[in-house]
Amino acid sequence: MNPIKSWRSLMRKKSSLSDGGKSSFKIKQLPFMAFVFTVMLFIVYRTTMYQYQQEEIDKRWNFWGESKTYSSSFGKLRGLPRGIVHANSDLELRPLWLRSGSRSKLSVYSNRNLLAVPVGIKQKQNVDAMVKKFLPENFTIILFHYDGNVNEWENLAWSSKAIHIVAQNQTKWWFAKRFLHPDIVSVYDYIFLWDEDLGVEHFSPSRYVRIVKEEGLEISQPALDPNSTEIHHRITIRARTKKFHRRVYERRGSTKCSDASEGPPCTGFVEGMAPVFSRSAWYCTWHLIQNDLVHGWGMDMKLGYCAQGDRTRNVGVVDREYVVHKGIQTLGGSGHDTTKVSKLKKSTTRQGIDVRSEIRRQSTWELEIFKERWNQAVADDKHWVDPFKGSEQRRRRRWRGIRHSS
Repeated sequence: MNPIKSWRSLMRKKSSLSDGGKSSFKIKQLPFMAFVFTVMLFIVYRTTMYQYQQEEIDKRWNFWGESKTYSSSFGKLRGLPRGIVHANSDLELRPLWLRSGSRSKLSVYSNRNLLAVPVGIKQKQNVDAMVKKFLPENFTIILFHYDGNVNEWENLAWSSKAIHIVAQNQTKWWFAKRFLHPDIVSVYDYIFLWDEDLGVEHFSPSRYVRIVKEEGLEISQPALDPNSTEIHHRITIRARTKKFHRRVYERRGSTKCSDASEGPPCTGFVEGMAPVFSRSAWYCTWHLIQNDLVHGWGMDMKLGYCAQGDRTRNVGVVDREYVVHKGIQTLGGSGHDTTKVSKLKKSTTRQGIDVRSEIRRQSTWELEIFKERWNQAVADDKHWVDPFKGSEQRRRRRWRGIRHSS
């Protein structure tokens, strides 16, 4: 036999055996690869389902309807099993003991709305009338004592049912920023943050709540009786023939209000004396309150940004349930120009200082600081878009077109 042919024949046989071995190996690999692929799909599926379930749990835990940032803070709570974490609180008073039949109802909230009022002992009679209106109508009451006097309130029948917080010479907004955190008041549908000098003879809290729910008002206030001692903005005056109103028309004075007006104080505006917030609106408003600017001047002009949508629709003044603003000066008084103002006694001086004048100066200074902070925040936040700027310009163009055509 030719040696060359024998060598070639041997090589062909070897190559044939080698190819067959590789094919056999590949065939044996297929089940293994299919198994690995199945395991990977299962892992991806389980991971996706876990993430979905965690998101659903976060949504159920979140009272506000906002995306929960639990994951970012979970590291701080790592020592606790997740199910035991109670992220919210409330202002409900809890009894020291209960009958056995009542213990099962412990977690049921009886009060769904909150009234918070800064009070001084000089306004005890007026506050007493106010609380007697609210307490029987499903309200939790919290009193912020700015004069430090609590003991003289104990003889009122409802005093033990209210929550009393004391801090000398502090304002409503100072108290609200520190004691009405959204996580604490999240169980309440509406937060009434009122001044102490409001007459409620013509006011029903339950009927008021019914109206704001029906009309979808996220931020509101009761209208002011035209005979009130102090009226700062025309939009707050009661319209006798209306259930509520969202805007006012004014051709006199420095502020002109027409159909073309898109912002406060012509529309989308309530005043700081008697605001009422929905749960979601308060969540936003609490973050708007500046921790160090305690008088809150200028903030009422920006509350419409917390109206959870169109401020010309979601902000309004309720006419059917109205109050009387008595204009009794506390903590130095308002210092605003008023439509109707009675003659008020000048505050007493302390060590030669006119306290009321000094507080007004402080309020004015804080107003300018707030305006500067707002403008700076708008300039710094490149992603923020004013939701009302475009609609206001379009409305003004339409209004000018109507005027020219008429």
